[in-house]
Amino acid sequence: MSRPMLEVIALDPADAVAAQAGGADRLELVTDIAADGLTPSRETFAAVRAATDLPLRVMLRTADGFAAGDVDALCALAEGLLAEGADAFVLGFLDHEGRPDLVAVEMLIAVIEGCRWTFHRAVDRTVDRDALRKELADLPGLDTYLTAGAPTGVDDGLPVLLAEAAQAGQPGYEPRLMAGGGLRLDHVPRLLAGGVDAFHIGGAARPAGWDAPVSADAVRIWREELEAAGGRGAAARPDN
Repeated sequence: MSRPMLEVIALDPADAVAAQAGGADRLELVTDIAADGLTPSRETFAAVRAATDLPLRVMLRTADGFAAGDVDALCALAEGLLAEGADAFVLGFLDHEGRPDLVAVEMLIAVIEGCRWTFHRAVDRTVDRDALRKELADLPGLDTYLTAGAPTGVDDGLPVLLAEAAQAGQPGYEPRLMAGGGLRLDHVPRLLAGGVDAFHIGGAARPAGWDAPVSADAVRIWREELEAAGGRGAAARPDN
């Protein structure tokens, strides 16, 4: 397995700088974490982009929940972020039946054509995870699923994450699986051993709470655990 990836939620340039100092590989840029992360302003994106050279994915979401809402407004936000230099995004919407809102998703990816994107934790609320993956399988740019395996978090979703990781490369399961949502350090060894190689943290990077900035030391602890657990797993595999 290659070096495990660590993605950290950033709200501003200070978060971005601390995350990079701690060893993060990528940032997810959002605002309004009380609403579980919404689209940041162009100005915030530009300031964060100037503060770090880490890869950066920007949330496209205008309200709490997983309904798309005003898709035209979302498209306008995406266009503005593209004009500022954004080149990767996070999005994902469900319809009123809990199935993927393909109209909204396809409208947005037409705007961000050529960009890579993550389908976020809407996958944890869908009525059929496997069907969702297969419906989205041919959409251009989709390279990651951010998922806890369950709406309530990784504690409950761990078996699902491991089962989906075991299907990597099969139709609908080509995108990278990134574990996030109630993720703890003690989950890491089992996930790595099961083939999960990407991890997403938000509150875990802020020991003092969401009102405090990202802690470089907290991110460093995660980076070191990922490296150590990955090394232990590699040593235990007989083909290494």
